[in-house]
Order: sequence, then C-alpha cells, then structure tokens
Amino acid sequence: MTNALRHFKNGLHQAESLEDSIKKETLLGNIDTYVADDIDKAGEAISLTVNKKINTGDVILTYGCSSLITRILKDAHEAGKQFQVIIVDGRPFLEGRQMLKRLVQIGINCSYVQINAISYVMSLATTVLLGAHALLTNGYVKSRIGTAQVALVAQAHNKPVLVCCETYKFSEQVLTDSFVYNELGDSDALLSMDTLEESSPLISSRADANLQILNLLYDVTPPDLITAVVTEFAILPCSSAPVVLRIKSEFK
Repeated sequence: MTNALRHFKNGLHQAESLEDSIKKETLLGNIDTYVADDIDKAGEAISLTVNKKINTGDVILTYGCSSLITRILKDAHEAGKQFQVIIVDGRPFLEGRQMLKRLVQIGINCSYVQINAISYVMSLATTVLLGAHALLTNGYVKSRIGTAQVALVAQAHNKPVLVCCETYKFSEQVLTDSFVYNELGDSDALLSMDTLEESSPLISSRADANLQILNLLYDVTPPDLITAVVTEFAILPCSSAPVVLRIKSEFK
C-alpha cells in the first residue's frame, strides 16, 4: 500500500501544472497502468514461475486466503495438473473458507483444517505456498497472523516454504517481532463463536481489569524459515529486498 501511495503521489506531483480535467485523466491512467503492470502482470508472472514447480501428485499446503495463491492454484488446475490442496485456517478471520469455496468450485481436491492441527497435516504436504502482505528490508515476511507458525512447523518437517510476493509489496520497513508495531482487530471477534448456542466463557470476564484481549492482525516470519520468495522477476532469497527496492527506485 505504501508503494502504491508513493506512486500516486509522484503522479500527482508531475501533473500539478495540468488543467483539472487533464490531470484527472492522467492520474486515472497512472493508476490503471500501475494496477496492470505491478499487480496483474506481476501476479501472472509469479503464477507461471510457481506452476513450473507444481507436479502431478503434489500436496500443497497454504494458509488463510491469498488472492495470488488462489490464482496460482487455479492456473495450475487449468493447465491439467492433478494435485491436492490443504487449506489451514485460523480464528477469528477464518479467511481460508473463502479460498476453500473458490477452489472446490473449480474442481480442486481440498482438505480444510484449523491451525491447531497443523503439525498433523504438515507431514502430508510436499510444498508450502504462502502469501504475503509485505517483504521487509531485513528479510522478514509480514503476513496474516499465524503465518509464522505455519512456516515454523514446515521447517520442523523439512518442507520447502515458498512465499509468493509481488515486488510492489517490498517495504523499507524493518520489523523483528509482532509487538513493536502491529494492527489490532476487534477484540470481541476473539470471543465470538461459530454457533449461536455456544458462547465464549470469556465474555463474562470481558470487563475484568486483569484480562487483556489482544487480536493481532499480522505477524512477521524470519527469513531462516523461508526457502525462497517468488516474485515477478525471479525466485529470490528474502535478503534481496533492499536490492530490488534500490533497482526499482533507479528506474522510476
């Protein structure tokens, strides 16, 4: 989001001297070009790269719901490859249900588990594919809370972990944990249950001064837990983020 906003501000600065009507058309054109080149075409390139790594009979494990991972798996299925997908999900977002619905609708064989069962299903996987919200300068991957746990269990089972991330998500930010800087979700979401008949035992203690309900939205995964990052340029190590940012800035 930061890089997209920076791109928009640069376009706005360059169009300052133009008339309002022309300025509007110019900015809309810049936005359309950015979406087409940095997001759509980047996703297409990443999908082509990852599909070369997917073989018939593979069992791919993923976490949550990434639009890019969904596209990759859909493209692989349309290419005629036969594989299975294990979707790992976690409360309170349960975003994996969206991916499960999309993949099942197109005929992909899927399994669905909660993250507390990750150690049981990881042994079945051949590859772990993860999405990302950002790749930080220090090589850490910022993504949906729970991603680091999935990567940690994958390493314990000697499974390759590929993070699929467009370079517009590369960030100059540096984080080493999830507490110095993070986003907080609605604390009540952690107390809600899937069924109306069942309520969380913590609801009655919500006003207790000794209870702090912390609904973190993201975590950071250290680079030693990640095999490689798949970008639209190439398959790169996590440490490549500063180099990619420098090269992209030189060509802007």
